[in-house]
Amino acid sequence: MVAYDGSAQSEKAFDFALDLAQKYSAQIIVLSVACPPEPPVAVEMQAVLEYATEYYKTRFDSLKKKADAVSIETRLDVAVGHPAEQIVHGAVKESADMIVIGHRGESLLQKWLLGSVAKRVLSYALCPVLVIR
Repeated sequence: MVAYDGSAQSEKAFDFALDLAQKYSAQIIVLSVACPPEPPVAVEMQAVLEYATEYYKTRFDSLKKKADAVSIETRLDVAVGHPAEQIVHGAVKESADMIVIGHRGESLLQKWLLGSVAKRVLSYALCPVLVIR
């Protein structure tokens, strides 16, 4: 499973996972997480999911092309919630053998948040976690 937020670090994480998948004939699940507004409201949650799905769909196209070029099966998914929680939950749900995650996000806020996301995923994941710098 690759945690993907569209940052350069998550692109590196995907490329690394793609290389691993080629070597071990593995499938890749790419998971992006949209954060809901606080406090979450059902109507807003649906809007967040729809917007995030559209946003990541355009970014997923390039990932899918890379994977298709080397014949690696790739599934792309968007979840809503706290990123670390959803990544760990997604890995359990999918029985992932490994989580590959970038070390930092795009902006200063994302760098701080993703840094803490990576730390939380490392702390709570039930499978190996590979952090890409």
